[in-house]
Parts: sequence; C-alpha cells; structure tokens
Amino acid sequence: MDTSLLIIVIVIILALAFDFINGFHDTANAIATSVSTRALKPRTAIMLAAVMNFLGAIMFTGVAKTIGGSVADPAKLDNGLEVLIATLLAAIIWNLITWWFGIPSSSSHALIGALAGAVFVGAGSEKLNWSGFRTIIEGLLLSPVIAFVVGYIIMMLLKWIFAKRSPHTVNKGFRTMQIVTAAIQSFTHGTNDAQKAMGIITFALVTAEYQNHMEVPLWVKLSAATAMALGTSIGGWKIIKTMGTKIFKIEPINGFAADITGASVIFSATMLHLPVSTTHAITSAILGVGSAKRFSAVRWSLAGRIVIAWFITIPIVAVLSGLIYKLLF
Repeated sequence: MDTSLLIIVIVIILALAFDFINGFHDTANAIATSVSTRALKPRTAIMLAAVMNFLGAIMFTGVAKTIGGSVADPAKLDNGLEVLIATLLAAIIWNLITWWFGIPSSSSHALIGALAGAVFVGAGSEKLNWSGFRTIIEGLLLSPVIAFVVGYIIMMLLKWIFAKRSPHTVNKGFRTMQIVTAAIQSFTHGTNDAQKAMGIITFALVTAEYQNHMEVPLWVKLSAATAMALGTSIGGWKIIKTMGTKIFKIEPINGFAADITGASVIFSATMLHLPVSTTHAITSAILGVGSAKRFSAVRWSLAGRIVIAWFITIPIVAVLSGLIYKLLF
C-alpha cells in the first residue's frame, strides 16, 4: 500500500470514527425530552433515533458539499490529507471530553473550528476561504437564536390554545405525539450531522485526486450513515440527563414544542445546505420553551455553562488541531 493510499484510509477511518462518536454524543439531542417525559423507554428511543438517523443521512448531500468545499478548496491543498487527520483528531478529542463531562457541546463547531485551525497552520491563512467560513459561522450562531425565539412562540401558542383543558389530558395527548416528534427530530439530525463526515471524506478523495468533484459517492453515504446509526444505538446517557432533566422540568407539551422547534430549524438549514449544530438548535429550543412556561423555571446557571462551552469550542479546537498538525507533520 503506497503512502497516499494509507493516509486516505486513515482519514476515512477517522471520519467514520468521528461520525460514530457524533452519533452517541448527539443522540440525546433527539430523544432527551421524550425519555425524560416517559413518552419512550430509553432503549426504544435510542433504536428509533438510530433508524431515523440512518434514513436522514442517506437522503441529503448539500451540507456535505458545504463542509467539503466552503472552508478550503481541497484541490488547492498539497497537504490536504494531513490537514484532515489533524482536524478529525482534534474534533474527536473535544467530543470525547465534552461527552465525558456531560456537556452538550457542538460537534459541528468542533469540526469546523478544527478544520479552520488545521488549514491555517498547515497551509497558511491564504488557503482559508474566509467568506465561506464566515457564512458557516453565521449559520451556526444564528440558528440557536432562531430556535430560542421559535420555541418560545410555539410554547406560548400551545399555552393559549390549551389553557382551558385539563393539564393531565393535555400531557397525555402530547406524550403520544412526542413519539412522532422524536422520530422527526432524529431524521433531521441525520440529514445534517451525518453529512459532515461525508463532506470530510469527499474532501479527502478530491485532495488525493481520486475524484475531481464534490459529489458524495454512494459508498460514502452508506458508510457515514451506518457509522452514525451505530453510534446512536449506544446512546449518550450523560448528555440525555443534562438535556432532559437539568435545564428545567419538562412536561410532554414542553417536549413536543421543543422537538418540533429543533426539527424545523435543523431541516430548514439542511434545505439551505447549511451545517448547523443540532445541539445548539435543540438546547436553545428547550430554553425558549422553558422561558415561555415560566422564566424562573429555567436553570440559567446551567444554561450559561452550556453557552460558554458553545463559544469556546471553535477557538479551542482550532488551536488543538493546529498543535496536532505541528506535532505529527
């Protein structure tokens, strides 16, 4: 096996490992509210999420093309494969650290920040597509704001519509509806998050001149979708606990509102070919819904720690990927 082929095999393995970790790291995003309200048993919720993640992952590729070509042009990087190795190692390390401590941080932020840092150190600032990078960052930062506002509005509407109904009857109905929204949210998670690994692998194939376009091959789609589904099947219990119980006491009507909000924001971004953080979208939706329920009901100190993790992720992984590139290459 020649050196370039060996390196691209390493990149593919690392990309699929990232997707696998992303699966169990972000499983909580889709199912935390349905588990916490007992709409679904944990094992059932995880298997539902795994199947829907897989289906969502194989149906769309627009985000993969954005990830693969917006931060840098792979055809213009002589050391693109080495850059990708540093990128993936940094993103994987950060995902594992935040998973261990139960922090719902963004895998998207980790990957984008690591790629920018590795390109900057490994190829120079002139190789970074600053406009494309800025567009991605704007989407990543804007999506949680939109999710918060939409979650707040939806919850206020539901409170108004069901104000005269018995809370027990309302929650019983919405507990059943949460099964559907958990499935929808898992599907949208697959449409956006799994494509990030697809984009990295396609980036590698173009860099190594195995193909000259950013179209995602079928085997890449199936591999990334399978890796994410397998990771999802393991689950991320620490983050499920944070998302489902520690931000505020979620009832079925709140869970429904948060799920439908998160799914809407994520799928809208997928249709616009924008990578967004499912963690940001869903956590912000929960915060918006909780604020509409009762502002004081939200544990804002915990929310503050989560937001801090969001903002520090990109600079930390950018530095980490740069250091890894320097150490290895």
